[in-house]
Amino acid sequence: MKLYNTLTRSKDEFLPIEGDTVKIYTCGPTVYQYAHIGNLRAYLFMDSLRRALSFNGYKLIHVMNITDVGHLVSDADEGEDKMEKSAREQQRSPLEIAAYYTDVFMRDIGRLNIDIPEIIAKATDNIEEMIDFVSKLVEKGYGYETSDGIYFDIGKFSDYGKLSRMNFDKQQAGARVEVNTEKRHPADFALWKKSEKNRLQQWESPWGMGYPGWHIECSAMGLKYLGETFDIHTGGVDHIPIHHENEIAQSEALLDHKAVNFWLHSEFLLVDNGKMSKSLGNCYTLDDLEERGYSPLAYRYFCLNAHYRSKLNFTFDGLDSAKTSLDNLIAAVHTHAGGKDEVDDSVIEGFRNEFVNAINDDLNIPKALGTVWSMARYPSKSDKIFNLILETDKILGLDLGNAPSICSFELDNETESLIYARHKARKARNFAEADSIRNTLSKKGITLEDMPGGVKVICDGKTREITFD
Repeated sequence: MKLYNTLTRSKDEFLPIEGDTVKIYTCGPTVYQYAHIGNLRAYLFMDSLRRALSFNGYKLIHVMNITDVGHLVSDADEGEDKMEKSAREQQRSPLEIAAYYTDVFMRDIGRLNIDIPEIIAKATDNIEEMIDFVSKLVEKGYGYETSDGIYFDIGKFSDYGKLSRMNFDKQQAGARVEVNTEKRHPADFALWKKSEKNRLQQWESPWGMGYPGWHIECSAMGLKYLGETFDIHTGGVDHIPIHHENEIAQSEALLDHKAVNFWLHSEFLLVDNGKMSKSLGNCYTLDDLEERGYSPLAYRYFCLNAHYRSKLNFTFDGLDSAKTSLDNLIAAVHTHAGGKDEVDDSVIEGFRNEFVNAINDDLNIPKALGTVWSMARYPSKSDKIFNLILETDKILGLDLGNAPSICSFELDNETESLIYARHKARKARNFAEADSIRNTLSKKGITLEDMPGGVKVICDGKTREITFD
């Protein structure tokens, strides 16, 4: 199995540190508002990774944090704490805000068939570990105190910038964060912040009342739950230049050795080839999609059609196509259920190897999905193929085993006429005309599957059977 390691900028062979156990840390949500579909793409990537590792026989110890304190409006050290800001705007306590949006997030990932990591770690449950971590960095000379907090001195860490490959020596004051004259370097980052008197979330520390910096949370919890060195750390590409760069610095400064072997990052979701933004009115949640008639699994299918390291452009036309394709795939898969046609074992093994090779080539889900389509369209109908597709769905998570619903939905006169015209063309052995009519119906989102004495009409996941005299 090969995975693209952001640290090395190459696809490297993956081997766990400890036998067949894989230890993973995923940067989880900051629970101050609803997760939008761009956020959720990162957790679909996390899920594909989990499923692929399990498929390969590995056991998982996977931590995902819940940030319920310390994440400022800027990913660096500017602005208000997101939790405090949301609590003030909604006139609720940070605890209430965190509990509500955590529940919504967990519900959303459940609806997307995303496996829940073995350990869910809340930042506010691990404050003591963070204080201890910061204290040790201060003792080793990496942390220094200012009037507003404890900062990490990047000048003391010679490898700073090795993940993002940015040259911080040339960075000018104010280029990354608001100028703070007490900082030794403009890229020095907060390990612990001292509190204003009216702050809602604050804890006792050796430096007075305060709260943790966002970056220290992940390092402290990774160390606590996974040990000094673990296998994989995941997150979005937006985490590379600041959050993950800072994690590496503070962890390796404390431990004097590498803390993570593989850094994996998922790319952005664009909307109409632009940025997703509330001000533009294109910041969609999973609920927004459902209100427009799209199932969460249609969005999952949409995301699986692009590699996790590729930008993905979201449009509703694209989601329409994904919805139709998923319905058609499920229908095609079920033509093999109970099938008795003879299919040589070498064919089955060929499909299995093609699928596994795609998965193990840096999670090439689009290519693996293409293999599943090839199986579903295989002319011989066999339970062997059906069972293999169900096996592959352990990675895809599309519920391909759920049979399409059968109902007597109405057909408009034009569609019904075309279906009967195709039947007559087939009886007359005018297959070119029959295929032309099938293509016309396909453009309307209608799939036809021939059966003895009739045809199955599939549209929007619903099936109607028509028999001919």
